[in-house]
Amino acid sequence: MIHCDIIVIGAGPGGYETAARAAANGLDAIIVERDQPGGTCLNRGCIPTKALCRSAEVAVTVREAFDYGVSTSGFTLDYAAACARRDAVVGELRQGVVTLLGGVRTVVGEARFTGERTVAVGDEVFTAPMVVIATGSCPAPLRAEGSELAVDSDRVLEMDRLPAEITIVGGGVIGMEFASIFAAFGSKVSVLEYCQEILPPFDREIAKRLRMAMKRRGVDVTVQASVSRISKADDGRMSVDYVSKGKERTIVTDMVVSAVGRRPVLPEGLDKAGVELTERGFIWVDGSMQTSAPGVYAIGDVNGLCMLAHAAAAQGRVVLGERVDLDVMPSAVFTMPECAMVGLTEQQCADNGTEYVAATATFRSNGKAVATGDAEGLVKVIVGKTDRRILGCHICGQHASDLIQEVAVAMVADVDSSRFAAVVHGHPTLSECVAAAVEKTDKAARGS
Repeated sequence: MIHCDIIVIGAGPGGYETAARAAANGLDAIIVERDQPGGTCLNRGCIPTKALCRSAEVAVTVREAFDYGVSTSGFTLDYAAACARRDAVVGELRQGVVTLLGGVRTVVGEARFTGERTVAVGDEVFTAPMVVIATGSCPAPLRAEGSELAVDSDRVLEMDRLPAEITIVGGGVIGMEFASIFAAFGSKVSVLEYCQEILPPFDREIAKRLRMAMKRRGVDVTVQASVSRISKADDGRMSVDYVSKGKERTIVTDMVVSAVGRRPVLPEGLDKAGVELTERGFIWVDGSMQTSAPGVYAIGDVNGLCMLAHAAAAQGRVVLGERVDLDVMPSAVFTMPECAMVGLTEQQCADNGTEYVAATATFRSNGKAVATGDAEGLVKVIVGKTDRRILGCHICGQHASDLIQEVAVAMVADVDSSRFAAVVHGHPTLSECVAAAVEKTDKAARGS
């Protein structure tokens, strides 16, 4: 039996950052990974899709280049070449993870618990006072007849060609990012979303604005759509039967993509370790990310608290005793235009009885947005009606994923809307949209 200070199961963002930080702090760390270092985020999620998002953005820019006084002719869309670039990006960053883990012993194989804080990998057995489960998640299955005919997000990223027509079941983050990519490369895209609006966790006004923007780019989105059956005809085409607003409908398509969420990947032997699950099937953890088994922790997608790569890394820092504010967790969708959010939505404020003031500022009134020719967008800021604390921010527009960070910092620093509004923002910059929305909420909260 091999003893160490900390065992980390899973080399995704949560796992590899936790292991590397532990080693940097002088701990004898071991990390176990059954696949490639980097986990879902690097190999089958965040990074490959963002590389494709960039290719899609370039494709749209070239297509619209004449509007900017640039003449282009004879350009072609080569999805296979975009995929080759994607794979090169992944390979480069994967090597970066290997370098980061230079001070950590890496064990390749399937980890299983054989007892309290005891992990076996093949014939080797490891034990430590701290074990961190960071095994992530995998695509959830589509619950419909014929669901085996659909491809999930993992399989989509193995393809280097796109069919003419694609139907995506699921209008969440994954589904909408794929819709944006596929449409940019010339496919006719339809999205079927079960909920009342796409991007269910997001502010509805922001989600609706994205839906309208995607519609203008040729993406057909149907909300309140429940898929019941997928079937395949002799010519290879597929039919998707669904019900929307009480009416039965059918879409005929070349490919069906399932993007209906993700489920946890659980290591074997959790019962032997004394680790309990929630009703939803995730690993239960307390505020320190410790499971029901003393000394065993779970971070990232596997605990279901917040299924974002940076949330997993932040939770790992909590395990190591660092101070991290997990209540302020920005998230982004890399569509065209981007969407991003942090904090509460208006609906959440209403549901919990919080008195608030909300105001918006449009990209259309922003000098840089208009000058760059990408003025599709909106910033919404929500503040407390009495204390004027910033409760949330929601953005749809170019560089939303970057703009949201300013508000996240202000929220962690407990900067109220009055103090925020006093900060001078450079001109012309997109950040002026955020400043304008905050100033409006501050004036409204003060009753002026």
